[in-house]
Amino acid sequence: MRSRRVALGITLLVTALVTVPVAVPAGAPEAHAVSEQQTKILRVGVTQEVDSLNPFISITRTGTDILRTGFDYLTVYNQEDYSPIGSLAESWETSQDKLTWTFKLRDGLKWSDGEPLTAEDPAWTFNKMLDDEVARTANGSYVKQWESVEATDEHTLVIKTKVPQATMLALDIPIVPEHVWSKVADIGAAPQFPMVGSGPYTIQEFKEAQFTKLKANPNFWRGKPKVEELHFIYYRNSDAAVTALQNGEIDLVNRLNPTQFDSLESNPDIARNKAQNRRFNEILINPGAATFDGKPIGDGNPALKDIKLRQAIATAIDSKTLVDKVWGGYAEEAQGYIPPVFGEFAWSPPEDLKREFSLDEANAMLDEAGYRKGPNGVRLDKQGKPLNLRLMTHAEANLDEVAGPFVKGWLAEIGINITLQPLSDNQVNESTTRGEFDLAFSGWNANPDPDYVLSLQTCASRPNAEGKGNTPDSFLCDEEYDELYNQQLQEFDRGKRVDLVKQMQEVLHDRATLVILGYDNALEAYRKDAFEGFPLQPREGGVIMNQQGYWGYYGATPAGEGPVPVFNDDGTASASDAETSEAADEESSNTGVVLAIVGGVILVLLVGGLLFARGRRRTADERE
Repeated sequence: MRSRRVALGITLLVTALVTVPVAVPAGAPEAHAVSEQQTKILRVGVTQEVDSLNPFISITRTGTDILRTGFDYLTVYNQEDYSPIGSLAESWETSQDKLTWTFKLRDGLKWSDGEPLTAEDPAWTFNKMLDDEVARTANGSYVKQWESVEATDEHTLVIKTKVPQATMLALDIPIVPEHVWSKVADIGAAPQFPMVGSGPYTIQEFKEAQFTKLKANPNFWRGKPKVEELHFIYYRNSDAAVTALQNGEIDLVNRLNPTQFDSLESNPDIARNKAQNRRFNEILINPGAATFDGKPIGDGNPALKDIKLRQAIATAIDSKTLVDKVWGGYAEEAQGYIPPVFGEFAWSPPEDLKREFSLDEANAMLDEAGYRKGPNGVRLDKQGKPLNLRLMTHAEANLDEVAGPFVKGWLAEIGINITLQPLSDNQVNESTTRGEFDLAFSGWNANPDPDYVLSLQTCASRPNAEGKGNTPDSFLCDEEYDELYNQQLQEFDRGKRVDLVKQMQEVLHDRATLVILGYDNALEAYRKDAFEGFPLQPREGGVIMNQQGYWGYYGATPAGEGPVPVFNDDGTASASDAETSEAADEESSNTGVVLAIVGGVILVLLVGGLLFARGRRRTADERE
């Protein structure tokens, strides 16, 4: 469940990049001291805490966004339309029974430290996930049905599965270097910096609640990026991040609210980008949290085990009002679990299943289910206790802050008393993972292949008693849903698989362990005086940040350095057309060219007063 934020006043304490002259020769003009060489730095403002930079652990939007620039994959989604293309693997084939997959890795691959990258590295990565429950925390669903993994030579990786698996070209698993990670005693621990990677950038430094710094990787097989350093700078709220953008302290930011986005329209130095998002927003309803083996955990209100109560709550939440009042029209109304951007798999309830917002209908449902009202108008549960429920919100998250009172008011109209609980990101994430909630704001960024977010609702996605090993969402455990999930995973006929995925969304809609609130647009802005622009994904009307890949950051083009590249179907770059760097009316990004220790000038990054709580976030408000 993913989004995080620094009060506007604190922003004034943040001096993102300042130059301090050192030993400048007497009489030398300062402009010359800062002169001919410059370090090109893309400074990205983020409003969500990094959950972890451990590739086996991180699941949040910001964590995975950073890791995608630092670690490559066997295959990636192309810039054009999310179709899978080769990355570390240049080719692959599968056996007739679809149980054996053979990937051929490219020649000459290297890690950022110069060591060869061979088939032994993905073999070690995947086998670690097969053998270690903690290593499966972020992406365990991909390997659940695997039999074995073997590197038969330095270029050949053979994966055998127990059943046919339709997601084998959509393995969203960062490949790690065996020569580094095989020496790590605790696979779930925070990594050491600098990190050794294979992506376009390497992660150099991380400071909690402040920043993550990366440098261009000269060994990246596609070629070194134009931007030499990539900095992700944390702000506790989007107001602070927007102020920093306007002041030139950062160059690129997303997750703007409508007021902020509209306010930047007239700024000549800032370009905007509005895109259809791959994110869905939801409210979780705790149906009785349990571990993967069925042992109850948490303190959710037991009344919510009743599907009739959950369905009535879902009927009393109005997506249209949220789209109009909370997102200012920059969103789409709720339909199914898969966002509309992935049109093939997206599902909209047919007329006979549509759940129209109606307080009268919700009240009638509760009357029929036996929840009578007490003398103060609050309904009583089956044990005669008032229906007092907690709604957990993320402090300083725009959706939670603005939508929370609407939800509280609607549910009061049907006799349910709601207490809003604004908590820090860390508190929300840990509490929801432990099942210590009644209702909670949440959401996920879905992938082009829907398997991962679908897996979050299976019985197997529930954690162990310590809250580790798997990534839960709503704690749903439903036999019909699980059976459909297994069928879609094994279905290679695209049309049949699409139908199964839609059936799964119908089950989710009926069980009402979550209520889809809507799909907000990605609202982004950048300083166009510093950057020509960024490749979007998908190429037409897509996003700059939080891509399913690294194209936006890898292709970032500083001002004056030519057109923004277009990445072809094979991932090679060519000159852009105008629409790639300038997204429709709005635009993509503008980032600062910043000076480093050059010509007697020291570049200092000061991020003062930004207090960050970092921890493992399995239920982050903006999860990947």
